[in-house]
Amino acid sequence: MTHILITGASSGIGEALALHYAAPGMVLSLLGRDQTRTHDVAARCRAKGAAVVPATIDVQNEAGMTAWMLERDAATPLDLVIANAGVSAGSGAAGETPEQTRQIFSINVNGLFNTVLPIMAPMQNRKHGQIALMASIAGFRGLPSAPAYCASKAAIKVWGEALRGGLARDNVKVSVICPGFVVSGISKRNRFPMPFLMSAERAAQIIADGLQANRGRIAFPWPMAFMAWIMTTLPDALIGAITARLPHKEVLPEQPT
Repeated sequence: MTHILITGASSGIGEALALHYAAPGMVLSLLGRDQTRTHDVAARCRAKGAAVVPATIDVQNEAGMTAWMLERDAATPLDLVIANAGVSAGSGAAGETPEQTRQIFSINVNGLFNTVLPIMAPMQNRKHGQIALMASIAGFRGLPSAPAYCASKAAIKVWGEALRGGLARDNVKVSVICPGFVVSGISKRNRFPMPFLMSAERAAQIIADGLQANRGRIAFPWPMAFMAWIMTTLPDALIGAITARLPHKEVLPEQPT
């Protein structure tokens, strides 16, 4: 049996990953904030032959997440944890408020810590496991249209890159996922053209292939990832002039995925 745990499994990339991995012989632990959607995804995964345990927990709840992570690992040792839950947000026309900034970091960073930190020691002790962290291409360079979102994803990206080297000694694999625009409930809120927009199903396939190959960074689509990398090499004044023209993202959604 292979045991995979996915947070943010009720929609978007998390939902697509759950359905991608669903098959006989698979145990899926699926977490989402929306109980109805999470149970619907679980039912569709069961129909494909997987054993599924859904849960509805706020990733910001440190005690609740720790208890659930350890409970699921005790039931069947976790092979792969995909810390996917998060929010995509920006400043909107009115600007980014202090409350919005703190909430973005609480969900995207602390929520990810609450998912990953409890399971690190068990995986290290048994010298087996894989951890996937959902960052973003937006984490390559800060954008004035979404400062807190970019910063939160940059924190995840850099932490995951460092964690990969440290946990490799214990045969625990770590991958950082950096998607571009993917079709989801959140991306549908964007009122601007989204270059290289791809389906959640295609994104899930790319991610699964990258995890299978133990790639440290899974960044896609490649033209967008290449442009993001180029932006990190250009003079700051030039990049500032370019990014100042970018459209603003929408304000924080009410709930993370």
